Amino acid sequence: MDLSEAVKARHSVREYKDEKIEGSILAQLEDEIEQCNLEGDLQIQLITEDPDTFKGFLAHYGKFRNVSNYIAIVGEKNNSLNERAGYYGERLVLKAQQLGLNTCWVALTFRKGKQKAHIREGEKLVCVISVGYGKTQGKSRKSKSFEQVTDPKQEAPEWFRKGIEFALLAPTAVNQQKFLFSLNGNNVSAKATGGFCSDIDLGIVKYHFELGAGKENFHWEEV
Repeated sequence: MDLSEAVKARHSVREYKDEKIEGSILAQLEDEIEQCNLEGDLQIQLITEDPDTFKGFLAHYGKFRNVSNYIAIVGEKNNSLNERAGYYGERLVLKAQQLGLNTCWVALTFRKGKQKAHIREGEKLVCVISVGYGKTQGKSRKSKSFEQVTDPKQEAPEWFRKGIEFALLAPTAVNQQKFLFSLNGNNVSAKATGGFCSDIDLGIVKYHFELGAGKENFHWEEV
């Protein structure tokens, strides 16, 4: 499965089989985490065989079942942390999909006091991503249109339209899709338009946009 196929196949999954992540699958996921940490200046950690973090009322409310593994997105506190957490976290989500695993972004419905990631002074746990072998492959959700999330200054080329197609397939908090892409020449800007976890969402959708548009076709422009 290539990344384009992973983007289209991946849906949020909250119920998992009692099956360990091990062998080459575990090694490949850990290798990708190491690369994301190096490139993104993060301290992302894979926690396995921890059934306690997703027990209790919050997990029940969030409809999580049998979660024993999760990716903890940790980094030094600064203004860019949340967006980088979304960008590199989604890179790991799609890698997991390629490896035959399922995932779900989680901001609130877990026991933060019980999670086992190591957080150093000056660092912050942004969120976690549940990961494992899903009982289902999840299902697609209703999506906004191209026109609802774009403000092009010109007729949009095919690469821009493909980038938006991929961005609209990205997971966002409560499926809010509160982002706006603008095009000026081959310069693209993206901004959050409010909502819960909007900075994290922005990182996620920017990674998707790059996959669809091709990084060689445009430059990011600061908003």
